[in-house]
Order: sequence, then structure tokens, then C-alpha cells
Amino acid sequence: MTIYIATPYTHPDPCVRADRFEAVNRAAAALMRAGHCVFSPISHSHPISQHGVPGDWTRWELLDRRMLRQCEEVVVLTLDGWEASKGVQAELAIAAALNLPVRHLSLAEALSLPTLAPVAAENLA
Repeated sequence: MTIYIATPYTHPDPCVRADRFEAVNRAAAALMRAGHCVFSPISHSHPISQHGVPGDWTRWELLDRRMLRQCEEVVVLTLDGWEASKGVQAELAIAAALNLPVRHLSLAEALSLPTLAPVAAENLA
């Protein structure tokens, strides 16, 4: 299954943004080890935003819309702030318009997913 991970990112404190980046990378890795193909927009955009490209939803909306069309499910990583996040709420609206199933996972739940190492390795090849 191809999964799009929605999670909050934008915050005035760069430490909060960095923490969110690390958390979503950990969740994405866990989902990949469980055998899923994963697109994490924050994993992609955070390093780029460190080089002068804004990290807010307005800048990344076009790419994220395109990527959502390629996915079969949206996983909302329920980090603090997800319910108030403009980006997450927009991603959920797009998912609804595309009739994509949505699953909510805490970081702890994502990290406790069973690992399917052979399947994960196949999907990464």
C-alpha cells in the first residue's frame, strides 16, 4: 500500500519543527519496515526549507496534491498540533475529495507496527 503521511510542521520555534521532522521520519521508517511504500512530505520538504524555501502549506500545496493522488491511504501522525494544522486539515480535505481512507496513528502506535523485513526490502527495491 502507498501511504501519504500528514503531520503538522509549521511552527515559530525551529526546535519544534526539527522535532516534528524527526518524529515523522521515525514513523515513515516504521511504516516502511511494515511493508508499505511511504511518502512523507515533511521528510522531503524540511531539508529543502533549510535552504531558503518556505516550509508552509502554501509553498508545498501543489506537490502535496499531486502526491496525494498517487497514494492509497493517508496516515495522520497525531503529533501535538495536528488538529490545528492548516496543512493537515487541507490534506484531509483533499483525501476526502479523493475518497482516500484516513487512519490516525500516534508515534508510539507507528513505532509498534510489526516489521515485515522481506516485504519492506522488496518495496524499497
